[in-house]
Amino acid sequence: MTIYDISEKAGVSIATVSRVLNGSSLVSEKTRRKVMDAMEKYGYTPNAFARGLGLNTMKTIGILCADSSDLYLAKAVYYIEQKLRANGYDSILCCTGYELEAKAASMNLLIGKKVDAVILTGSNFVHDRDEDNRYIADAALRLPVMLLNAVLDRPNVYSIVSDDFSSMYEAASHMLRTGIRDILYFYNSGSYSGQKKLAGFRAAMEEAGFLNEDLICRYSGPREDILSMTEHLKDLQERGLCFHGVIASDDSLALASVKYAKQAGLRIPEDFSVTGCNNSMLSCCSDPELTSIDTKLEALCHHLVTTLMGVLAGNEMPKRTVFSGELIHRGTTR
Repeated sequence: MTIYDISEKAGVSIATVSRVLNGSSLVSEKTRRKVMDAMEKYGYTPNAFARGLGLNTMKTIGILCADSSDLYLAKAVYYIEQKLRANGYDSILCCTGYELEAKAASMNLLIGKKVDAVILTGSNFVHDRDEDNRYIADAALRLPVMLLNAVLDRPNVYSIVSDDFSSMYEAASHMLRTGIRDILYFYNSGSYSGQKKLAGFRAAMEEAGFLNEDLICRYSGPREDILSMTEHLKDLQERGLCFHGVIASDDSLALASVKYAKQAGLRIPEDFSVTGCNNSMLSCCSDPELTSIDTKLEALCHHLVTTLMGVLAGNEMPKRTVFSGELIHRGTTR
């Protein structure tokens, strides 16, 4: 299937198909949709091999990041940019926030800049509703799209993920083995990764016969406000919830859990245990230091760029690669 075939199937000129592929604003939304539907129906994707040969390439990769102040995402962008630079590519970074409209607008902006591929950093770019992922599927008809720690089964979309389900299952199982049964799961995201973590926790607790839905608690406040997170845990305790362990979906929530325990006069880990996730710099900022899941972020980012380089060179690359996390034991667990 070539660009000539797509122009025939869509009933438009070759020039119009080319404008759509290049993100031109000169094409109406109705015509653009007609061309995109034809490309999707007949499985057309741009020739990545031509990019690899240096034909019509800007040697630039677009990066979308929801929030560059997030420790995990900021570190991911750093690793990705370093690896891209080592392979002779520049990058353009867009910080989108979490709203779908802003994500789609940033994607179109990067396509208009004629980048060679787009990397979506973090799992918040993939949504539960299929129609909300249309902006990714449409972009992938024009250029390769790489997903860091999220999965979307579409042509020309490649996923590099950490096995968050298994990591969280192991974290919960370990805490259960130390004798703690009333474990609170503290999380702040319903993203693809967030759902996998929650499912892993639920599976471990249910298998052991200690699943209590009242102890699955979502924090919806500011992501950087650890004091607010601490107050949230105090409110839960004052409402009658009893828990002697916390497993958190990221290290900031875990650090707040340590602060909560200390303010409540609980000894860590004798009276109260805490496990975080991402093994960030925060894991060494508490006393005692924080047990946390190492999601192998650096390895994920390096493999993502290696996969992208293979795609741009015209090689057949795996659509999905999964890395195993590792529970790093420190002083907040027995």
